[in-house]
Amino acid sequence: KMVDPTLAEMGKNLNEAMKMLEDNQRKVEEENEKKYVRKDIPGPLQGSGQDMVSILQLVQNLMHGEEEEETSQAYRLQNVGEQGHMALLGHSLAAYISVLDRERLRKLTTRILSDTTLWLCRLFRYENGSAYYHEDDREGLLKICRLVIHTRYEDYTVEGFNVLYTKQPVIYISSAARTGLGQALCNQLGLPLSCMCRVPCNTMFGSQHQMDVALLDRLIKDDVESGKLPLLLVANAGTPGAGHTDKLGRLKELCEQYNMWLHVEGVNLATLALGYVSSSVLAATKCDSMTLTLGSWLGLPAVPAVTLYRHEDPSLSLAAGLTSSQPVEKLRALPLWLSLQYLGHDGIVERIKHASQLSQRLLENLKNLDFIKTSVEDELSSPVVVFKFFREYSNRDQTSHAAQASTIQHPIISNERLIYDTFNQWLGEQLAQLVPASGVDVVELEDEGTCVRFSPLMTSAVLGTEIQDVDQLVDCLKMKIPVLTSTLQLREEFEQEVRRTVGLLYIEDLSWPGLGVVRYNYHIDGKNDDKQEKELEKINTELLKKLNELESDLTFSLGPEFGGQKNCVYIGMVTEDLDVSELVETIAATGREIEENSRLLENMTEVVRKGIQEAQLQLQKANEERLLEEGLLRQIPVVGSVLNWFSPFQASPKGRTFNLTAGSLESTESTYVSKAQGTGTTPPPTPTSSLAKQRLPGQKIFKRSLRSSDALSETSSVSHCDDLEKMDQRPPTLSPGQERGPLETEKTEAQEEAAQATKTDTEDVQSDKLPHDCAKVEEQGSQR
Repeated sequence: KMVDPTLAEMGKNLNEAMKMLEDNQRKVEEENEKKYVRKDIPGPLQGSGQDMVSILQLVQNLMHGEEEEETSQAYRLQNVGEQGHMALLGHSLAAYISVLDRERLRKLTTRILSDTTLWLCRLFRYENGSAYYHEDDREGLLKICRLVIHTRYEDYTVEGFNVLYTKQPVIYISSAARTGLGQALCNQLGLPLSCMCRVPCNTMFGSQHQMDVALLDRLIKDDVESGKLPLLLVANAGTPGAGHTDKLGRLKELCEQYNMWLHVEGVNLATLALGYVSSSVLAATKCDSMTLTLGSWLGLPAVPAVTLYRHEDPSLSLAAGLTSSQPVEKLRALPLWLSLQYLGHDGIVERIKHASQLSQRLLENLKNLDFIKTSVEDELSSPVVVFKFFREYSNRDQTSHAAQASTIQHPIISNERLIYDTFNQWLGEQLAQLVPASGVDVVELEDEGTCVRFSPLMTSAVLGTEIQDVDQLVDCLKMKIPVLTSTLQLREEFEQEVRRTVGLLYIEDLSWPGLGVVRYNYHIDGKNDDKQEKELEKINTELLKKLNELESDLTFSLGPEFGGQKNCVYIGMVTEDLDVSELVETIAATGREIEENSRLLENMTEVVRKGIQEAQLQLQKANEERLLEEGLLRQIPVVGSVLNWFSPFQASPKGRTFNLTAGSLESTESTYVSKAQGTGTTPPPTPTSSLAKQRLPGQKIFKRSLRSSDALSETSSVSHCDDLEKMDQRPPTLSPGQERGPLETEKTEAQEEAAQATKTDTEDVQSDKLPHDCAKVEEQGSQR
């Protein structure tokens, strides 16, 4: 068949453009020069124009312009496959098709719109439905609200908002709905916020993320009795946070009772395309309208969202904006029309099925992990998996904890929740950084607090998540759980040790994911607050530098960039073999060392200043004495030279030297006499921390030995026995008297002194051995 040359050229240009834009391999010289090149600065439009290659190169530079600044975490672009190229081609085709003549354009757009609507209704089991394609996923619900207003208020088309005064409309949404959804609807519809009613979720029975149907019934009755008109109910088939589904069957019955419109949205609607669908989600096929976000489910870039609805009056749909008489607006469905044909029915179902298998794989692995609490609607199958780190108490600990919690005030309980929220925030960020292909993120839930969410229906098609990525996520989670547990257990011990240590101040920061926060408390009476604050900052900064220089597995930092305490040392996550007492002792000793050095330098500065002043006075006094000794005539320039030639004056040079150790001025006469400068007294040793703790080979600082004391004693006794056997096998050592033979008497006195020196050196070398070697020798002697 003949191919339109324009379409062939368009496809070729699109392939070349995508190949150029997806090429992220740039030279190092271009990266270094790209930051300040002049062509990136906005300027006037060039008069001669540019070719396509130059324009696409500019687009590529703008797309990846900030890449060199993202050194901590690489930016991951969406995985645009061939189905994504079809969606992008649809936008180019829409622009080309829009220039056709009106009759041909009408036929083409009608075919595209009817095909896409038919395919989606059959795919998601929504019979006899119409479709509205929109860019903003909230726009479909907005047009549905206008449709319902036109339907329930017959004179709305003529009188407008005046008819709303008689009966104020009420729109009901769940408290678990998207943030800002109700306010956005009221703003776009021109309704007051009193027209929006938030329905609380269950508190006693059922899921805590499902709408309370009984309470909704009472709210509707109250609104009807007060003269209001219940208009529409927005339900969730997969809440934005936890992914739970409302009781759509009961909600549909309630809406039919009060003649209300039921609209459903949520990620779980994607499972309607599978062979097996849960009854709770299957009830969504009976609702009045639903919104589908196929772009994220299928990994299609720049495709519109779709709102499927059932309504018999096309004139009201046209008035509400759900349909349009302009053929160009119908071309919104063209990218989706091309992508659905490329994937096919089996390809679409396979992608949704793959995402469901990923969530099921993670859910099965999480059941076998300790200290992980899941919040899923269905333990057997849940498209969204939400979990958090939570340390369960044993039976004994749970009883004591419950008794303690009954007497503890509410702020204490909230502090415990804040700590868990902080730890789970850290856990989610670590998992997202270690396994970026998993697509996990952190979500804030009202009852559970901060949790980690895995929603493959929204991320797997975009990121290309596979089964091995889920397994890697579980492995990383297994590595992080002991760290979280150990840090949580040692936080209280660290706080007690710091509070008992003089010179350290414990700073309570519940938002810090780590062992804790400590500050070296520097306080001197007589100094103003500003100077003392500067000294405090100086000492704690130097303390942080010293701690980071130690060879340990701990991380010391200044804390978060925003919201953290000043002049503190933040300690990160730790392991179970941490020696908390040694850590606190090292921090305190290092802080004292820095403080003493600071004071020594400050005192030395003051002593030097006073010494210079005293030296100036003494030198001035020495000059006056020299004038009296030499006489006035010797000071006259010409006369003094002649007088000195006839009668030389012998005067010893008198100078001053300043002893930094003693802090005193001394005369230089002894220096001129001995022709060498005196060393003075020995300076005091620099204060250091006496923390020379014995460690095993390869054992780092702040680590406890996990071996039991019995094992150590058994090992030491065995080594003693081996040494005794070796000593028994050696030839007997002669006493000093027995060693002297005929040859020994012929030795000179110098040889005896050399032998004695050799013996002394041998004893010195033996005395330098490790302490446990000395203990072995003493034990052998006692056994003999």
